[in-house]
Amino acid sequence: MTVPALYHLKEYSFDPWVTRAVPDLFIPSFGPLKDAMKLLRIYSELAKARLSSLVVMTAAVGFIVPEERVRWGLFIATVLGTALVAGGAGAFNMVMERDRDARMHRTRKRPIPAGEIGVLHASLFAFATALAGLAILFFAVGPKPAELALYCLLLYALIYTPLKAHSSLNTIVGAVVGAIPPVIGWVASTGRIDFGAIILAAVLFVWQIPHFLSLDWMYREDYARGGYVMLSAADPSGRSTVRMALLYSLALIPIGIVAVAAGMAGLFFGIGAFLLGLMMTHLGLKFLRSKGQKEARGLFFASLLYLPLLLGLMVADRGPIPIVEARGSVASEAHAPESTVDHDDPRPND
Repeated sequence: MTVPALYHLKEYSFDPWVTRAVPDLFIPSFGPLKDAMKLLRIYSELAKARLSSLVVMTAAVGFIVPEERVRWGLFIATVLGTALVAGGAGAFNMVMERDRDARMHRTRKRPIPAGEIGVLHASLFAFATALAGLAILFFAVGPKPAELALYCLLLYALIYTPLKAHSSLNTIVGAVVGAIPPVIGWVASTGRIDFGAIILAAVLFVWQIPHFLSLDWMYREDYARGGYVMLSAADPSGRSTVRMALLYSLALIPIGIVAVAAGMAGLFFGIGAFLLGLMMTHLGLKFLRSKGQKEARGLFFASLLYLPLLLGLMVADRGPIPIVEARGSVASEAHAPESTVDHDDPRPND
């Protein structure tokens, strides 16, 4: 007896909405191990695993920073739920942009345009993954984190994704989407949105602008080929693109200082954040001067280095600065009223 195939890629993927797509949806068996591994690889690409890992990292940091002692069960539920929602959002994005992806050199090998999976199969994966993530957040973490995740999903799928074909403002909207995951983690930990959550969101929002603009400039011809309206399309000289990239790179420096002043992190983080901000600003200046492909690539890869280093420093050095704590303690003692208790008097106080 022959084992049925796990799925039939080439036969069904380009005609996904009719009866012939059914074998692609209802898998009769797991089949050979290589087919199972291939399906996992396809699902990973649909979920934009690398991008989703950044989302998960920011949510994890948002959870850990306000925690004195990490509640690991709640942390795992928050990270897992956020990862599934992010993966579902990425899959919805790939379904919606499949025709444009097929026209771009950078994306034409993605699973749907490459014919590795049908649209209906990918859509069901996106829906199931996002729904599972929202359910975990709602029942295992709380309604507020689940609500924020739902807003993030809808903003990404229903506003950001279609806006890319109509307005260069999609970069700003995408930065708003990317600023929400750390707030999900913060709210999961504290139950509220306070100043710390706003600072984390601001860091993510500002960081994304030079990150996206450098990528936009590197692939401006490919984006135009796909029919996307990016800033580089409206700015062929690159003047506005490089200025915005530099401005937002520079803005990363004071945000790090504010985080220290707010007591979210200590002096070690403050020094590291300042140096990392200087690195981004230096590369932003080089990009401004040359508008070259090499400089855009340098800024892009520096942004990939910046975020995990900054967030890692924040986790390692979270909490008030020891010097400020010491001064506060001394000040408290200096202003405390003198005790009226005679310590040599053996009688107890009434």
